Amino acid sequence: MISAKLGTATPSVLLPPSPRPHGLRPSPTAASCLPETATGPPLSTGPNQEHAGSAGQEEAAATAGTVSSPSQSRSRASSQLSRWSRARALRSGRRLELPAMRPSAALSVPTKLPPSSEEEAAATEDDDDGDEAVGVGSEAAGNSIYMVSDGTGSTLEHSVNAVLGQFEHCLVDRRCATSTHLFSGIDDMDNLIEIVRQAAKEGALLLYTLADPSMAEATKKACDLWGVPSTDVLRPTIDAIASHIGVAPSGISRSSASRKGQLSEDYFQRIEAIDFTIKQDDGAQPQNLARAHIVLVGVSRTGKTPLSIYLAQKGYKVANVPIVMGIDLPKALFEIDQDKIFGLTINPVVLQAIRKTRANTLGFHGQKSNYAEMEHVRQELDHANQIFVRHPTWPVIQVTGKAVEETAAVIVRIYHDRKQKCSMPRISKRY
Repeated sequence: MISAKLGTATPSVLLPPSPRPHGLRPSPTAASCLPETATGPPLSTGPNQEHAGSAGQEEAAATAGTVSSPSQSRSRASSQLSRWSRARALRSGRRLELPAMRPSAALSVPTKLPPSSEEEAAATEDDDDGDEAVGVGSEAAGNSIYMVSDGTGSTLEHSVNAVLGQFEHCLVDRRCATSTHLFSGIDDMDNLIEIVRQAAKEGALLLYTLADPSMAEATKKACDLWGVPSTDVLRPTIDAIASHIGVAPSGISRSSASRKGQLSEDYFQRIEAIDFTIKQDDGAQPQNLARAHIVLVGVSRTGKTPLSIYLAQKGYKVANVPIVMGIDLPKALFEIDQDKIFGLTINPVVLQAIRKTRANTLGFHGQKSNYAEMEHVRQELDHANQIFVRHPTWPVIQVTGKAVEETAAVIVRIYHDRKQKCSMPRISKRY
């Protein structure tokens, strides 16, 4: 297949695109470099535009000269806005538009007529929104990272975000400003080649997770052809597992039509866990505590609910029970397996700040309440600590400064370690 797409191309088509001077933005007649900037369907050319008058052409040329002028170039939006724009597009179900490139016989790309002056003006107005991705003419153009996936791209995006955490020392002060661009649902060879060519123009790094071996091989050859640095993120792991278990991979992506409708048992377990956890929130239905995999205990605003929901999405049935002075804990809590109970505690200063914000949100700032007073906060934490001391088998986790994911990782590791009684802490799962 790759020979059909690449091998028959003429030398002029296969040459790497010539670099543009740094700082110059593409003219309105050039293709859009990033899908995130599109806020709707791509602009189409009307049937009568090829007969437009010379006045309209002069106006379009003037607009193009104004946009591409280095002295009048405007600052671009941050990569955070790029991620927000992409997230909204994914939530709305709108497929991210791919960059339209120069037509060629080898790539079979349909020819597009130049846009009219009205469309150029509309595109210029869209740029003023400030909700666009970092473009070719920006300072971060040389540090762009293209992420290509045949599925949702969540695995690739999480992997890249985790790796970028190793460069926070220079990302914070923008000394190595980097922008990431996700292309999800790429299952067509033409679209794949378009992305590689655009990455070559922008000097981007291309990372991909493509289950189809032919698509992955095509990406590698295209990147080598146009000099695009690239890495197949999953291939080394796939090859290692295939060699270890002695079975060849299927090469079918999880978003493939052949897999639709085949929901796994793990999926239904996660749905059941989420339903159970929501019903058991804040001490509701204590008679069901025995059915829970994990029970969280702590004072108000220690993050029991978001932690419960996060764990439920991983398939664990979670119940949380609040500790309130003057109210006894439910008897069922002490009748279940004590190894599944986890205590949560937090720094009193941090807890007071959280409660003050919560009280203001609920409109309690004008009323007398000791909910957010430091003395009351300390008394509640002392009361909770006394309960924890009386039950030494309950692991007590300090959540101050921890993300929900970090606290969840500690709980899951202890849960599995106790359940399997391993010599080394581990989280085991059988497929």
